[in-house]
Amino acid sequence: MRISVTIFLTDETITPTRLARELEERGFAGLYLPEHTHIPVERVTPYPAGGGLPREYTRTLDPFVGLAQAAAVTERLGLGTGITLVAQHDPIDLAKQIATVDHLSGGRLTLGLGYGWNVEEAADHGVEWRTRRELVRDRMALMRALWSDEPTGYEGEFGSVRPSLAYPKPVRKPRGPVVGPRTLIGGGAGPKLFAHICEYADGWLPIGGRGLGESLPALRAAWAEAGREPAELEVVPYAVVPTRGKLEYYGELGIEEAVVQLPPAGETEVLRVLDELAPYV
Repeated sequence: MRISVTIFLTDETITPTRLARELEERGFAGLYLPEHTHIPVERVTPYPAGGGLPREYTRTLDPFVGLAQAAAVTERLGLGTGITLVAQHDPIDLAKQIATVDHLSGGRLTLGLGYGWNVEEAADHGVEWRTRRELVRDRMALMRALWSDEPTGYEGEFGSVRPSLAYPKPVRKPRGPVVGPRTLIGGGAGPKLFAHICEYADGWLPIGGRGLGESLPALRAAWAEAGREPAELEVVPYAVVPTRGKLEYYGELGIEEAVVQLPPAGETEVLRVLDELAPYV
């Protein structure tokens, strides 16, 4: 099983370049970075994990800038977002960012995307909370048009683009309905999420990896019903605390990659944790 990591990189943590070099040298498969543009002080949305919001959420580096730095100092390390808040971006600009990082890294980018949890953060971007999932779906369709080989227009509920010359293109070739880099959607199990995964993604980023034994059959059934190739479905448990038994269980479920959580800490602490994770790599 491939072992990747995720970390809240901030202005107080290990740097992207130092971490990326260490991960590649130690045989880790990839580095995934989260995103928060800002955290409004007058926040009423509860932190999903309970308790106070951890400090690192307010200091998160831009994931595409961090991943670009990581790409520049590595050759094999996978690069991913976990997750990109697509609803909070202009889709034309975002399509360019994604394609550029993917091109410069030689096709190593995974676009992990999600719908967000912080209502106030999204509202400052003009996002109507109740329609955010459809907004993301619409923006992904617009970006697929820009990533297409031939100039392709798109007219959607929330945005449009005329047929355009837009380069660079993502490295990976289209597969089924998916155009662009490897695309995984984060979120809780359910029919709506699974329908969107089957429509425009390569698979699922289940946060924490709990309940996979119960939810995977439903996702696989939806995938088959959508006419997707069963062997092409990717499920990548995200931000997990690894144990040998847990990783073996993932393997029994047919999972080939897991993303483990690193602390949002300085170089000494992060490298110590990487040493502890060495037996799993």
